[in-house]
Amino acid sequence: MCGVTGPERRKRRRPEPSPLQRALGLLTRREHSRKELTRKLTDRGVERAEAAAAIEKLCDAGWQDDARFAQSLVRGRANAGYGPIRIRAELGTHGLDREAVAAAMDSFDGDWATNAQDLVRRRFGRGIATDRARQRKAADMLVRRGFAADHIRTALRCDPED
Repeated sequence: MCGVTGPERRKRRRPEPSPLQRALGLLTRREHSRKELTRKLTDRGVERAEAAAAIEKLCDAGWQDDARFAQSLVRGRANAGYGPIRIRAELGTHGLDREAVAAAMDSFDGDWATNAQDLVRRRFGRGIATDRARQRKAADMLVRRGFAADHIRTALRCDPED
């Protein structure tokens, strides 16, 4: 056998990544809020003070930005068929203040009523304007997804054939 065994074949251990490297690794995958990054780092055994220092460095360098995170979340959730009420509530769970949440919601350039109509059109098809049972199901779905009452009324009033 020509393979090496025993002590010659030891695996090299990588050095433990620093809190900054860990945080940067998380941010390269997707945007994170400060609160979310802090939680993930502390869950991985990083001291809270070290995590805060690493996140502060990333903020100063432009790698982490709560406003950019919030805008990304609004865009992504709106494209996935969620409404403004649910998105606003989710932004609140990420430790963002009211001004940041309001700015992110205002940055959305779509129309919530149109999003609700498109969702109803995809899920329930044609003829919903005359079918009360399907309208109730569609309204329930839109409520669960976080659309406001006026968006729901608009979505159910329009016939998908339009």
